[in-house]
Amino acid sequence: YESLKKKSHEHQHVSLATNVVFQAHHVSRSKRGQVVGTRGGFRGCTIWLTGLSGAGKTTISFALEEYLMSHAIPSYSLDGDNIRHGLNKNLGFSSEDREENIRRVAEVAKLFADAGLVCVTSFISPFAKDREKAKKIHESSGLQFFEVFVDASLEVCESRDVKGLYKKARAGEIKGFTGIDSDYECPNKPDLVLETGELTVNECLQQVLKLLIKQNIVPGEVLEEVNELFVPENMRRLTEDEAKTLPSINITKLDLQWVQVLSEGWASPLKGFMREREFLQVLHFGNLLDGGTINLTVPIVLPVTTEVKEELEGSEAITLEYNGSPVAVLRNPEFYPHRKEERCARQWGTSCPQHPYIKMVMEGGDWLVGGDLEVLERIVWKDGLDQYRFTPKELKQKFKELQADAVFAFQLRNPVHNGHALLMHDTKRRLLERGYKKPVLLLHPLGGWTKDDDVPLDWRMKQHAAVIEDGILDPASTIVAIFPSPMMYAGPTEVQWHCRARMIAGANFYIVGRDPAGMPHPETKQDLYDPTHGGKVLTMAPGLTSVEIIPFRVAAYNKAKKAMDFFDPENRDNFEFISGTKMRNMARSGQNPPDGFMAPSAWKVLVEYYSSIQKDQ
Repeated sequence: YESLKKKSHEHQHVSLATNVVFQAHHVSRSKRGQVVGTRGGFRGCTIWLTGLSGAGKTTISFALEEYLMSHAIPSYSLDGDNIRHGLNKNLGFSSEDREENIRRVAEVAKLFADAGLVCVTSFISPFAKDREKAKKIHESSGLQFFEVFVDASLEVCESRDVKGLYKKARAGEIKGFTGIDSDYECPNKPDLVLETGELTVNECLQQVLKLLIKQNIVPGEVLEEVNELFVPENMRRLTEDEAKTLPSINITKLDLQWVQVLSEGWASPLKGFMREREFLQVLHFGNLLDGGTINLTVPIVLPVTTEVKEELEGSEAITLEYNGSPVAVLRNPEFYPHRKEERCARQWGTSCPQHPYIKMVMEGGDWLVGGDLEVLERIVWKDGLDQYRFTPKELKQKFKELQADAVFAFQLRNPVHNGHALLMHDTKRRLLERGYKKPVLLLHPLGGWTKDDDVPLDWRMKQHAAVIEDGILDPASTIVAIFPSPMMYAGPTEVQWHCRARMIAGANFYIVGRDPAGMPHPETKQDLYDPTHGGKVLTMAPGLTSVEIIPFRVAAYNKAKKAMDFFDPENRDNFEFISGTKMRNMARSGQNPPDGFMAPSAWKVLVEYYSSIQKDQ
């Protein structure tokens, strides 16, 4: 019997099909590279993670897969346990079966790599000869193979023992367990060593990414997501002196808000105000296309007059001044026509001159100037709210300090009522149910220009603070920060910008509401955009793959419960919809809303605001 069994295993490793001919594909790898993913270029390879059970192979593998996919680089993770549930369910853990297990996985990984994916495998693969065969399987097909040793000591792995396997092996319940009574042969010359006993998952991830960048598998920009445009500290004095000698442009408050957006990295990878090539890509495709497909749907441009253009065209650098003080240097400026009506028709779907932002565009300069920005220092407004203004890098650090494993962002330009809070609580509950341990809410009100009838930022921030103080939102897992962008009221086009900026700051979930970035048509007073389109567009938008869209469930006031509740059509008589207009009218007249609609102290802030307006008038 043993002789027959041995021969059976030997047959597994030789080809028994002699009447087959390998067929060459008609599709080349370069062609696959063009159509697989959105960044272009063939990236097919295998990253072979090897190490003891509990070393962290699966954790790193899934983290790498998620990271690459979120950056539009197709990837797939082959996990040892998962493969044994299907393809290799007929194999045990004898030396022969382990050899066959690795051979099959190597062949499958080769197919994934040949299809243009970055294939990440997480297998103990204890024997050096098996790993060498896996490498040769790839190299014989002209595919790159990277052996990554996930190095953790036996003591560290036993202390983790998530599956309880070491305990069983020590008790003799599992025979032939690697590290206990079966050897693990460490790689002699791995392409990378990850010491997971000392490094965090993110630090390991960064090391693998650096390897892939060095080997031209992934572009370098996947590492540096936030591109700040501040002058380095050691160059500031020199640049300030230079700025005093350059020709200058006086910019508006709106322009300065866009300088802040650019300088802090919210519009990464932009290096400054858009040049014509970038402007046309954004206007016609809603994406930046140089270096991959990067979602950016709104033009970030600097309008100037014909007089300024004629005076400064040909300059190598220009100083941007606000209220007589230099704020930035614009390098290698490029002037191009500002086709206002065409821009408005494409960006807003209308060129109605009564639209508040379109009105500013139409009244602005007939030329645009783009170029690389060097911002002299951080933009501050000294309005008592600067403590709420965090850059994307600072927000990421705050999420790290809170040990957040999920960040869900809520964009708003209006006061928070309990319907909003209900949605945020429900989102947190669902994330916890999905296995996240520390989800954190980014309450991120828009802080740039807004139209005249919107509640001003300072009053909104007072109202948000009252909501937190009343315990409507959990202060321990909520970060309140100001998003510096101006509001454009461009509907589904603009909501993609709002979402991507939060993605840049580290959010991986984004709550989208009804009619995001919308407003009534200035002439017809009907919704300028379909209220449902913003949410629908976000689920389809290219380049937003690292953020999951959470649609806004309709909330209304439940008269029976005396609380905001998710609307139930079958009990519609119990619900009352309190519109923004009705809410404003109640606040203006000093009325109290129904109990449970808004935190009392937060409502008091609104009443005080509208009372102050009436006094001014």
